[in-house]
Amino acid sequence: MKEIPIFARDGKEKSTRPPGPKYLLAILAIGIIGFLGWWWFAGSAPDFEHYDDFGIEIPTNFQIHGIDVSKYQQRINWEAVKAMQAKEVKIGFVFIKATEGLGNMDQQFRRNWENAGEVGMPRGAYHFFLAPKSGAEQAENFIRRVELQKGDLPPVLDVEQTYGVSGPKLRVGVKAFLDRLEAHYGVKPIIYTNVDFYNRHLKDEFDEYPLWVAHYLQKDRPRIARNWAFWQYSETGRVTGIRGKVDFNVFNGDSTDFRDLLIE
Repeated sequence: MKEIPIFARDGKEKSTRPPGPKYLLAILAIGIIGFLGWWWFAGSAPDFEHYDDFGIEIPTNFQIHGIDVSKYQQRINWEAVKAMQAKEVKIGFVFIKATEGLGNMDQQFRRNWENAGEVGMPRGAYHFFLAPKSGAEQAENFIRRVELQKGDLPPVLDVEQTYGVSGPKLRVGVKAFLDRLEAHYGVKPIIYTNVDFYNRHLKDEFDEYPLWVAHYLQKDRPRIARNWAFWQYSETGRVTGIRGKVDFNVFNGDSTDFRDLLIE
């Protein structure tokens, strides 16, 4: 039978020969690269498991889990918090809101700070930063309220809004706050913020500080190029001894790394 030629839209005759070996090798290489990419991502992504007791999915391939609290959790039964455990997961640390702006102190800070310490819960205190106010004066507000002891976590600056302040002015205030705390406590403070805020306003100039990063809209590690120490991955957890929902976090390291971070 006579072969009928096949023409493309431009009128040129198309080849009916099967793909050559170079073409097949290229397709095979693309397939292998795609598989290796998927395999790497699957192996590096957190392994989430739902815990009915905590009411959320938890990334179980981290050893140390924790929470953060403020006045919104009201009075907390810290003995119950310390005792709670579901399978291998228990609360291993807590960040407690201490201060905000120039003169405010969280209504539950004293009670939370003392009671968490009494049950032996590793604890850290954080300050909510108001960008239009003086960074140095906000640091003094924190220092007046918070006495850190051996075994506590470093102090934390929570900065997540600009309130219309320009980038350069924001960074000057943040640096003044961090410098004052480091001079007073003798340890480098932790910065808390979300991925987008860090990349927009703090990237490069504050990369030497430990980072506590918020990222909980998608179930993967924080999408940030730099290293991080803590990851806040949920805001809807439940803990025995606490009313209402609680933020959940993990520490990016093992127990030795965690001890090395604590104040000596």
